[in-house]
Amino acid sequence: CCRQVQLPVSTARQVTVVRSCLFCNMSIDPIGTCWPKSTAGEWVSRPCPEMFYGVKYNTTNNVYRECLSNGSWAVKGNYTQCQEILNEKKSKLHYHIAVIINYMGHCISLAALLVAFILFMRLRSIRCLRNIIHWNLITAFILRNATWFVVQLTMNPEVHESNVLWCRLVTAAYNYFHVTNFFWMFGEGCYLHTAIVLTYSTDKLRKWMFICIGWCIPLPIIIAWAIGKLYYDNEKCWFGKKAGVYTDYIYQGPMILVLLVRQCYTILFTFLHMFPPSIDIYRHTVKATLVLLPLLGITYMLFFVNPGGEDEVAQIVFIYFNSILESFQGFFVSVFYCFLNSEVRSAVRKRWHRWQDKHSIRARVARAMSIPTSPTRVSFHSIKQSSAV
Repeated sequence: CCRQVQLPVSTARQVTVVRSCLFCNMSIDPIGTCWPKSTAGEWVSRPCPEMFYGVKYNTTNNVYRECLSNGSWAVKGNYTQCQEILNEKKSKLHYHIAVIINYMGHCISLAALLVAFILFMRLRSIRCLRNIIHWNLITAFILRNATWFVVQLTMNPEVHESNVLWCRLVTAAYNYFHVTNFFWMFGEGCYLHTAIVLTYSTDKLRKWMFICIGWCIPLPIIIAWAIGKLYYDNEKCWFGKKAGVYTDYIYQGPMILVLLVRQCYTILFTFLHMFPPSIDIYRHTVKATLVLLPLLGITYMLFFVNPGGEDEVAQIVFIYFNSILESFQGFFVSVFYCFLNSEVRSAVRKRWHRWQDKHSIRARVARAMSIPTSPTRVSFHSIKQSSAV
């Protein structure tokens, strides 16, 4: 049974030639790798495990283990080639944390947006074209956040593979409300541009103009995208895209264009001090836009540019940065356009004082109605009782 074999002592050492008559029997190590029957003194290579504790491994790399000269396996195998795979466990952990951040951010944003929506709906005294645009922008963010929850709670790998009609409609609705966010922000910039640059021209603006910009223009864009998906990329509920198929740019292209135009508004509003004091009534909206346009612009640019490659740190930074900014967008919009809006705060304060006055009057009336019988009537009643006795 003795035969001459070549033993690679290590990958960096020279190969030596020895003679052996012993064998290591087939064995399974604690990791789960199966080692075949091998000649004593031989180094055996096996692919990295495909799965270990729920973590997928890259099987193109190898694990090494030595069959000792006495016919027994070394206690431990060399799993250093699987180090990159073990990093997937960290990436998976970061992904789960990012999912939690997304859910938390969308919940907080949706709650803040609903409060802002109710305030704009109830406070009729502040109804003007500027605040109506704010109201519609908040509505667009509410619908987008709501469809995000629908996507997260209904989509799963089975649904993706089935590619049923309702899941494609859900994707189309989500993308439609995503585009409306861009166009209502564009409407905000258009109104401010008219109010600041074309002074006294806001009287010519009408609500239907902005409704067409915010709600109507995105509709044919999404219809064209859906037709392109139906004919060229009709799979996986229209999420993702095939290599070499660029149907998603049908709606992403207008979004990029609107984003660039909005950044031009940001540069314009930066020179606010160059304009006359007559624009003081728009000053708060300008400040909110100055903060939100770059903030949301960064988020959307990250949406389009995903750092690829093997740079793990860049991927982790992108995951967290994008998750925080994208999920809290609705919160930022509601804070800057509603909760910090001086008109809204003043109207809420007046409502609160009115409510307090109304309830204080009711309290005084109630106290007056609960006063005991007057002394005159008490004395008369007591006299009548005493005379009866």
